[in-house]
This record gives sequence, C-alpha cells and structure tokens, in this order.
Amino acid sequence: MDTARPGAHDDVRTTARALATEAVHAGRDDLARLGLHAPPIDLSTTYPSYDSRDEAARIDAFAATGAEPDGPPVYGRLGNPTVARFETALARLEGTEAAVAFASGMAALSAVLLARASTGLRHVVAVRPLYGCSDHLLTAGLLGSEVTWTDPAGVADALRPDTGLVMVESPANPTLAEVDLRAVVHSCGSVPLLVDNTFATPVLQRPAEQGARLILHSATKYLGGHGDVLAGVVACDEEFAGRLRLVRFATGGVLHPLAGYLLLRGLSTLPVRVKAASATAAELAGRLAADPRIARVHYPRIGGAMVSFEVQGDPHEVIAGVRLITPAVSLGSVDTLIQHPASISHRIVDAEDRRGAGVGDRLLRMSVGLEDVEDLWADLDRALGPQGAGHRVRRLGEPTIAD
Repeated sequence: MDTARPGAHDDVRTTARALATEAVHAGRDDLARLGLHAPPIDLSTTYPSYDSRDEAARIDAFAATGAEPDGPPVYGRLGNPTVARFETALARLEGTEAAVAFASGMAALSAVLLARASTGLRHVVAVRPLYGCSDHLLTAGLLGSEVTWTDPAGVADALRPDTGLVMVESPANPTLAEVDLRAVVHSCGSVPLLVDNTFATPVLQRPAEQGARLILHSATKYLGGHGDVLAGVVACDEEFAGRLRLVRFATGGVLHPLAGYLLLRGLSTLPVRVKAASATAAELAGRLAADPRIARVHYPRIGGAMVSFEVQGDPHEVIAGVRLITPAVSLGSVDTLIQHPASISHRIVDAEDRRGAGVGDRLLRMSVGLEDVEDLWADLDRALGPQGAGHRVRRLGEPTIAD
C-alpha cells in the first residue's frame, strides 16, 4: 500500500466542488486507486528504510523548510499518513494551501506563537474576547510573547516593528461578538492575521477568503463533532505550514493517528451537523429573546449553533436544573452542552478584563446539538424556573438579541 502523504499528488479534482462534496471526499481521493473505501489508520511510530543516505537527505530537506518529505514516512513526529488525510481535507474546506494538525487547539496556538517568536517577532495584537486559555497564554507571556489588547478599530495603531501576529476570534467565545475580518486584514498591513474559526467552521465562514493568513481551529469541537477527540489545526499557506511542522517536530505536539481518523470522519458530516444545529439554535435564540427571564441574548448575524444569554436570575440554578442538556465545558458535539463561562472556560481571565470583554457573571453559553428543538426548549424552560413575580416584563420594542 502506498504510504506517501495522501493528497500531495493524488488530487483528482478537475473543477471546483461544493463544500458538502469536499467534506465527504477531500483527503480520500486516492482510496479507490488503493482498492479501499474507508481510510486506513496507520498507527506506526516509525518506518523501515534501507537507504540511510536517502533518508538523511530527506530529513535535511525537512529541517531546512519544514516541507513534507517525499516518499514514505520517516518517523511519527515528522508526520503520519492518516493525520495527513485530515490536514489535506481541512485545507480544502478552508481554501488554503495547507493545514498542520496538533494534539490540541492550545498546542496549535502555541506553535504559531513559537514560529513567530523564532524570527524575533514576539509581540501580538489581540482583540478580546478570546477563548479563556488563549487569553491566558497571551497575557501571562508563557511563551515569551507580549500582548497588546485592543478593539478592532485600534489594531493599526497597536502594531509595532516587532509585531508578529494579530489575533481575533469571530464569532468570539463566549459573547459571539463578530469582527469585520476584511477591515482587520487591512489594518494589519503585512502582519499576518490569525482568526480562530472554531465557532463558525468553514461551513459558515472561510477567513482566508477575507484575507486572513492563518485560521485556527480547536478541532475538538465541530470538526470532530462527537466529543471524543482532542485536536487542534492551523490552516495556512505552505510557507507558514513548513514553520509549523518544524515547531511540531521539535516540541512533539503531534496528533495521534486515531484522532486524525476520527477528525476526517467528522468532516464528512460537518456541513449537515452545523446547518441542522444552527437552525435549532436560531429558534432557541428567538424564544429566549422573548422570554422575560432572560436579560439579553447573544446570537451572531452569521448564524451558527452557539447561543449565549444572560439570565435575570441565578445562572448557577440554571446549570443545576437542566436534565436533557449536559452541563459541561466544550462545544460542537451532537448533544447540547451548557456552561457558565465566568466560572469555567474564562475563569482564568482576570475578572475585570473578563467583564470588560462582555463576559458577565450572569452569562451562560450553550452549544446546541442535534436534539429536537421542543425537547431542548422544555428542558431550558424548566431549568429557568417559573415566570412569576420578580421577573421584569420586557417592554414592546425593547431590543433583546445583542448585536
């Protein structure tokens, strides 16, 4: 069986394909030629080679540019054929030249920061809110980076000669605030923009089409889609991908082949899952917005399966009161999850910074899954408590869903 990187030389496409078609077929174009229907799982950590001179030359070539070695694999830390299938597929979906997968979303972000810092560009300009651990990684300077926090309009003024990266998340975690990516790209000038596209996925948004150079996913979420795999991935051009592969090789933040297989399988249903969950989320957002027990609803213009809302009462009682919905961190699974960001996902962010970014103490974040909307609403309605005395009645025409 051919163990060379799939997708590198087996691109059978002759015309552009729809996203739904790419989701099913990308990374699998060579399977029929191999006499296979399901992608194989290559669990090898090392591979035999009887030509040590050739192997040395291929390793030297990899060390120089980070380009994928020609021919069969060398060692699991340089790359894996099963993981490569997922990388090929994700790059196709995001419309980039390449993608590099890691053991988690935070490992992927760390690799980006290290790749920029290795060239002396340690300064990062970032827009809040970001995922709490991303915020902490930047603020604490754990990898030697220095961050300047700003709003989207202030990006250009925040740039310095040593700025190596601008980072935004849109829709943002957990407020679902959206950023005009084209405008931010213009403000960045020659500095690459990193967009965390975890919430939108390429089904709803392809940041590369807006000019972003780097697209980050916590693949643990929608790309995997079933709550059973940890992974991260960066979609980018081939030049930056080479730098990321070098960092991955040096630091060892590799993705396990079984996780790569599960992610490739997850991509095949990504458009169907996201569209179905988004329809339910939009319906729930509308019902919550009309409910006097809710102070404010956050739901992005782009749509999606995430809904955040601020309750009039005690958010912890809502968490304790759900029965069908799972009170748990993470998102993007087939089942609906709810959590209190100020207590969990964004607890690590300084309280003042957290509230300044719109992550209030009454905010709840819900990842809507594939259950029936009426069953989900019945569970929410029960958990929110009675609509009795003490609840403010919303006046006619008062805005409910946050911009």
